[in-house]
Amino acid sequence: MEGSDNWKLRPVNCFILCLFFSIQSACAQEGFVSIQCCADSNFTDPITRINWITDNDWYPDKLTCQNIIRPVQNDTGYDEARLFSSWFGDKWCYNLTTVKDRDYLIRGTFLLGDVQSSFYVLIGVTRIGIVNSSNDMEIEGRRRREILTFRKLELRPLNDSDYLKREPSSVLKLIDRVDVGSDVQEIRYPYDPYDRIWRKELNQNQTANRTSSSTAYITNGNTTAPPIQVLQTALTHPERLEFLHNDLDTGYYNFDLYLYFLELNNTVQAGQRVFDIFTNNEKREETDILAGGSNYQAVILNFTANGFLNLTLIKASHGSQFGPLINAYEILQVHPWVQETAQADVDMIQKVRNDKLQGPLPSSITELTHLKELNMSNNDFIDAIPAFPASSVLTSVDLSHNDLMGKIPESLTSLPYLKTLYFGCNPHFSEETPANLNSSKLKTDEGVCSSQESSHTAQRIVIGTVAGGSLSFVTVAVAIFLVCFHKQKLMAMGKWGSKGHPMAKETATQKYKTMIGEGGFGSVYRGTLTDGQEVAVKVRSATSTQGTREFNNELNLLSAIRHENLVPLLGYCCENDQQILVYPFMSNGSLQDRLYGEAAKRKTLDWPTRLSIALGLMYLHSFAGRCVIHRDVKSSNILLDHSMCAKVADFGFSKYAPQEGDSGASLEVRGTAGYLDPEYYSTQHLSAKSDVFSFGVVLLEIISGREPLNIHRPRNEWSLVEWAKPFITNSKIDGIVDPSIKGGYHAEALWRVVEVALACIEPFSAYRPCMVDIVRELEDALIIENNASEYMKSIDSFGGSNRFSIERMIVLPPTPTETETSSILSQPAPPQPR
Repeated sequence: MEGSDNWKLRPVNCFILCLFFSIQSACAQEGFVSIQCCADSNFTDPITRINWITDNDWYPDKLTCQNIIRPVQNDTGYDEARLFSSWFGDKWCYNLTTVKDRDYLIRGTFLLGDVQSSFYVLIGVTRIGIVNSSNDMEIEGRRRREILTFRKLELRPLNDSDYLKREPSSVLKLIDRVDVGSDVQEIRYPYDPYDRIWRKELNQNQTANRTSSSTAYITNGNTTAPPIQVLQTALTHPERLEFLHNDLDTGYYNFDLYLYFLELNNTVQAGQRVFDIFTNNEKREETDILAGGSNYQAVILNFTANGFLNLTLIKASHGSQFGPLINAYEILQVHPWVQETAQADVDMIQKVRNDKLQGPLPSSITELTHLKELNMSNNDFIDAIPAFPASSVLTSVDLSHNDLMGKIPESLTSLPYLKTLYFGCNPHFSEETPANLNSSKLKTDEGVCSSQESSHTAQRIVIGTVAGGSLSFVTVAVAIFLVCFHKQKLMAMGKWGSKGHPMAKETATQKYKTMIGEGGFGSVYRGTLTDGQEVAVKVRSATSTQGTREFNNELNLLSAIRHENLVPLLGYCCENDQQILVYPFMSNGSLQDRLYGEAAKRKTLDWPTRLSIALGLMYLHSFAGRCVIHRDVKSSNILLDHSMCAKVADFGFSKYAPQEGDSGASLEVRGTAGYLDPEYYSTQHLSAKSDVFSFGVVLLEIISGREPLNIHRPRNEWSLVEWAKPFITNSKIDGIVDPSIKGGYHAEALWRVVEVALACIEPFSAYRPCMVDIVRELEDALIIENNASEYMKSIDSFGGSNRFSIERMIVLPPTPTETETSSILSQPAPPQPR
């Protein structure tokens, strides 16, 4: 897949990182710096008229450039990208000149899909995210290295902006910037002087009304307001507007929400359009756009969320004549600024390089606690080098071109993080070098002073990873770190060692001491890696009903697809007839255990959490490319991490969906009794709707807290599906609801889920909805549940709870001829429960 991944909004205060050199902007746009990787020369974008410069000053090697075979859609930029490989290091910096006390937007663009890599993006030492640059991961016979494909870097000054006035010691990461009423794909420079990119709302509420006014203008606004082209369109509704974002980072993070309102109806007066603003069911503010004497208003809210935001605007109940209106909004994730080296260190260190300073090296340089790169070359320092403490974090030291004496102290060459050491062109240095210098992995000139080295050293400029606030010009750098996920064909990955020997797993699991589960493949053990990460180690047993085919099937599929709702594969081993799979440990166990296992006895899983888990399974059949059918969807294969995020496991039976022209026939029926699609079971024809049936059974489990099959119950209650159907068709769903959650749900939200479940368990696949429709209904149910306190005010706009909201395609199954026997009647032996 080709695409771009942007760090979008990065307003930052001034600082220095990787200060190798400063550049002056070559752009006509004041303060704009626009870098196009691998461009042969500078050029001007014909659409935006933005001037772009090449990155050859940073990385002149054209061998690290790659052609873009499939350019990004609607992108007129250059057709090459820069490749950074971890063979040659794990950190790269671009250094951009900035002005003191000014905020900036930083935007980076990466290519996705051609090569596999995962890397961190940092501003200074503040990590603002991790980018996975490929959804596809190849398994090869040779060892892979990680490759980062980087295309563009943009710096935009934000003059007098309001972004960091509320968060002065922070970096703000853009999650979304939405032009809610526009039918234009995006609006940016020159309409937006800061080159913020405003994209149209892709998931508009179909009941909302789009309104626009080409003559509207702001009577009293500020410089942070969106461009007038954005504000001249809006969405409005007589009662409520809702915007759902379920792609926020999981984990509890702080966010700033910027809401922009411009009244487009000249007949509306103050007090006539009043509405309440809710975030995740919490009322935050009552807003009257015209109350302040202007037709424009910006509202800024701070909220904490875990992967999900429901923004709702509801008409005020006390006399408002018009419903809510909104023109645009932004969601920004707040990252605390991580302070770097103290300013006193900067002031001193700026004076010592290439300044022909004389005298002994000051011993105070060993006390710079956060200094990572030290360059004191091209001076006239004399005497010995002082001893460095073992706590130093120095990674690079350049003492070349001085008149130092004595020898290199072992305390310097033994520093734990030191990678580069230059000390050539010191004529009075002792020829004796520390014993550990030659055996270490240091990159060094070994004290040699050649003309080539002299030239090289003279060009190398000062210090990295220090912060400064008193300079009139300072440098911003974006650092990119690769996080390697090495893969070898039928070998273990990364953390298990290069050969993936089973003994490594025994060490991690303390010789398989703690068994946490058992399935068709074998036993699952809890373990801990050397870096402290907890893992689940699945070991195939000698009596397993699954073999090498299922083992390789899981490897191939989990290497080809990635999703936040899939349990990722950390490592594996296939050696000496032993097959082992390694996954992250899921601290909250399986959905099955939380519904009716031992965990359910300790703590009840409440209804909103159950509903969120159900929506988390929306990954099914939504991968780019060919659809994958799981074939064994069940509650025991749905694992829950520390934040109760659902992750599907066990892809040993999975298959790619049949394509046009395929028969779809399956040589053997796979699945688990109680979840198995009756049509697939009887005809042996596999389709994506087979997973849909199993998903419907899981929904019934979530609703009822019951097992899908239990022969210890009365005969008419053995099958969960057959037991629940009469209650649903007779509109008596209270009879199937888990008693532990009664009173803890909204009836309309529950009905939505029940209707979805009933549609999923239709005997014939033609009557079942596809996962896209299921996701839409579950999203609606979650919105209703999250807004339960206010929902009854506008219940009529949703209709009654007995309506069926999923459109079902009525396609009757073929009628067998007189000479044919119905495949429904001639059924093979049922599969054994796993």
